[in-house]
Amino acid sequence: MGEAPLIDQRALMVNVATVRARIARAGGEGRTRLVAVTKGFGPEAIRAASAAGADAIGENYAQELERKLIDLGAGLDIPVHFIGRIQRNKVHALASHVALWQSVDRVEVGAEIARRCPGAEVLAQVNLSGQPGRGGCDPRSIDELVEALRAAGLDVRGLMGIGPVGEPEASRAGFVFLAERANALGLTELSMGMSDDLEVAVECGSTMVRVGRSLFGSRPARSGT
Repeated sequence: MGEAPLIDQRALMVNVATVRARIARAGGEGRTRLVAVTKGFGPEAIRAASAAGADAIGENYAQELERKLIDLGAGLDIPVHFIGRIQRNKVHALASHVALWQSVDRVEVGAEIARRCPGAEVLAQVNLSGQPGRGGCDPRSIDELVEALRAAGLDVRGLMGIGPVGEPEASRAGFVFLAERANALGLTELSMGMSDDLEVAVECGSTMVRVGRSLFGSRPARSGT
């Protein structure tokens, strides 16, 4: 990872307020939480996001998050969401720190989370774009995955999806589909929407948006894990 930019706390607070205003205009005030995506930034970004009023922080890379947690030490006062794909052998190092595993797309990963942290809260990630490089289960396998994760003893809270690259409106069909499946499965959480398409996601029922660039600016190029 390249050198992490310094965090301007005042600018971050303005950006948080701006994103919350966007959420409110889209109809999500009081429903849609803000997950500040701190990947690529130093551990001070987590403290800054908490001080600026984010509801949770999201991290994508296991080793990067491990390093940050060591630097931060005890007393972290904001929930940590893991939002990236994770290898089974990395679960044990994060199990006691992660409040919500947002990107569970394989039964094997869910089983490892359940073994390390019985009853953990998870979201089942669905591949909405059809791109093979994206995480997420096949949309046709949602019900089967959710059933298997529940059988493993996990608390499946909802579904997570990433819209396709391009115009924000291109995300709508996938977000509507995800909301319909969550409702059919009795799930209450929907993690949909990022910096560019959060309005569409909120209009479709998102209960949490994952925002990095609109809060912190562009992140440095990643050179390792």
